[in-house]
Amino acid sequence: MNDIQGRFLWYELMTTDTGEGARFYTSLLGWTTQEWDNEMGPYTMFVNGETPMAGMMVLPEEAKAEGAPPSWLGYTGVPDVDATVSRAQSLGGRVVAGPMDIPAVGRIAVLVDPQGAVFAIFTPLEPASKEGTPGAGSFGWHELGTTDLDDAVAFYSDIFGWKILVEHDMGGGSLYRIFGRGGPPPMGGMYAKTPQMPGPPAWLYYVLVDDVAALLPRVSELGGRVLNGPMDVPDGGVVAQCMDPQGAVFALYSNATRDR
Repeated sequence: MNDIQGRFLWYELMTTDTGEGARFYTSLLGWTTQEWDNEMGPYTMFVNGETPMAGMMVLPEEAKAEGAPPSWLGYTGVPDVDATVSRAQSLGGRVVAGPMDIPAVGRIAVLVDPQGAVFAIFTPLEPASKEGTPGAGSFGWHELGTTDLDDAVAFYSDIFGWKILVEHDMGGGSLYRIFGRGGPPPMGGMYAKTPQMPGPPAWLYYVLVDDVAALLPRVSELGGRVLNGPMDVPDGGVVAQCMDPQGAVFALYSNATRDR
């Protein structure tokens, strides 16, 4: 179980219209869907090739009542969900849901970090697949925009064991800190949001595609929006941030991003 520590193991879309969510992502990214029969309610899995890699469910009414929008959620592996929850709380995080057992799957909890970004933790019942280089259609980059970069780095490094691998100066004193599990491959980046950037602190998940620029017109055709991009990044890759028709934000990247 120590091998799962700090790895992103699963992704989940909570949305207001699962039928439209399935139509949008399968049409855009070539994913297929598979229904999962379980005792907790309807659940759709997104399958990339032959690999289930994400799920989709209706945004709970209680979450909607509290103002939660449709969104993507990443699940990070830990050997002990309950111990990680306790540690996160001691560091200023709080619990949104759980800890709870998902029959035949494992134990999960949904948390909020000290700055307000939502994330989830997961201890699977079955061994996780081996870590490898992400392929097209996979989530391969994980980005946190926060209001206190130093505190966020300290928080996640403590509970997941992440380490800062590289720092990029974005100008004006802003830093982009690339993190990983101690060495290559890198997993994502963290940066401090400026006052001009809309929205609260949040995680953004990037899907690897063959050509970001060529795919963006399709985002709009399917009812989504391109929020930013295409934009070149320092390693030669191209990225864009998008919103699906129900309002969940996601991102696309291509080329050299996976080799940061």
